[in-house]
Amino acid sequence: MNADERPIGGERPRHREPHARPADQPFRYPLQRDFVEPDWRRLPGYRDVTPEQWRSAQWQRAHTVKNLKEFKEALGPFLDDELLEDIRRDQQERATMSMLIPPQMINTMDERNLRTDPVRRYMAPALSERDPDWPSHPLSSRDSLHEADMWAVEGLTHRYPTKVLAELIPTCPQYCGHCTRMDLVGNDTAQVLKYRFEVKQNERWELMLDYLRRTPQVRDVVVSGGDMANVPIKRLEDFVMKLLDIENIRDIRLATKGLMGIPQHFLQDEVRAAFERMGARARERGVDIAVHTHINHANQVTPLVRDAAQMVLDAGFRDVRNQGVLLRGVNTTLEDLLELCFTLIDHGRILPYYFYMCDMIPNAEHWRIAVWEAQELQFGLLGYMPGFATPRIVCDVPFVGKRWVHMVEDYDRVRGISYWRKNYRTGIEADDPEALTRRYHYYDPISTLPEEGRAWWRRRFDEDLDRLLADLAEEQGIEVGT
Repeated sequence: MNADERPIGGERPRHREPHARPADQPFRYPLQRDFVEPDWRRLPGYRDVTPEQWRSAQWQRAHTVKNLKEFKEALGPFLDDELLEDIRRDQQERATMSMLIPPQMINTMDERNLRTDPVRRYMAPALSERDPDWPSHPLSSRDSLHEADMWAVEGLTHRYPTKVLAELIPTCPQYCGHCTRMDLVGNDTAQVLKYRFEVKQNERWELMLDYLRRTPQVRDVVVSGGDMANVPIKRLEDFVMKLLDIENIRDIRLATKGLMGIPQHFLQDEVRAAFERMGARARERGVDIAVHTHINHANQVTPLVRDAAQMVLDAGFRDVRNQGVLLRGVNTTLEDLLELCFTLIDHGRILPYYFYMCDMIPNAEHWRIAVWEAQELQFGLLGYMPGFATPRIVCDVPFVGKRWVHMVEDYDRVRGISYWRKNYRTGIEADDPEALTRRYHYYDPISTLPEEGRAWWRRRFDEDLDRLLADLAEEQGIEVGT
């Protein structure tokens, strides 16, 4: 063999000794927590509840906690007077959502330390947990994503080029304190009078379907509300089957936190049968249909939740995906997020999909985190899970939509103002020549800023809030809500 015929690299590599071994990691795997259904009989209010009752969706709905008196009856002495009064004051002075917590969710709380329990902190927040200086950001708004501005018909948000959100109903099996649709969903609170749909339900739904039939640009429909678990199953099936009859619809996503909050609903025979029929029809048409749920902490993933997710998959749905929300004091440590992701995929049959930054609604500043904190969490998640199960952390930028947190174009860390761009027009920007070149703003919680930044906001807030809003709106080139 002459020199020109020798293999690239010369001689064959010699034997190599393996050196790799498991190393200590910031997060320890496998999971340490046992995957079991918590024993509800440890709680005073459920001491005599039988397994048959607990697995009954009717029993869960009938015993859902609707006020502090019922919350105290469920938890007994575990809910001490100090915390009880703290929650009562919050309901009177800050809460944007009324209390509604199914027994299933209460059973995932740590009764031994309710003060720090992550599920309690976002389902029954206490006044002392709110930011005392900035409970709301000056630029927060009731409809922070301006979804109602983008209604094609009442309740049908056409925000993205090929996707719509169908808000079928304004109720849920449970009400979360951080709800991004606090303007629409749930009962009135002392702080918030809710918007009420004006068009009758049957007519609204038909208007939605008619819009989709004559709008071939739409291929993807999220069926939500509220929560589709509160839609009677025959009505939900009828609506979904009509969606499946529309030629341009290729993806349907049913959005429900109820898969976690009241999994018993999905284990009923009539619900199972309806899901099987919807799954079969979707396969017949070549349409992808999936369920999107909303789980914020690993404690909430239990065997009953796994059974509900398995039912959906057995019915022929493509996926059950989780879209959590990052909430300080609940899940904004890397350990909490990784434990949740591994519990979802290892035990729950649920795909970690998105984690949203908490939206800029009123009285949410104590939950929200800064963009740079979200970026650090995204960085920390990488490498642990397979790529398809590594969730993306997104910032839902008003007038823009979901953006991966590392897509920020510019970022003033001192004042907590990030700048974003978009690559499509919504319906309200059809004639706006600057929609694709304008920079859009998002704002970090003021409490996360350095003193210089906090002072900047204090001066402008104290001097003239209206001028502050006008200046920022003029820079952005659009109307900014107050």
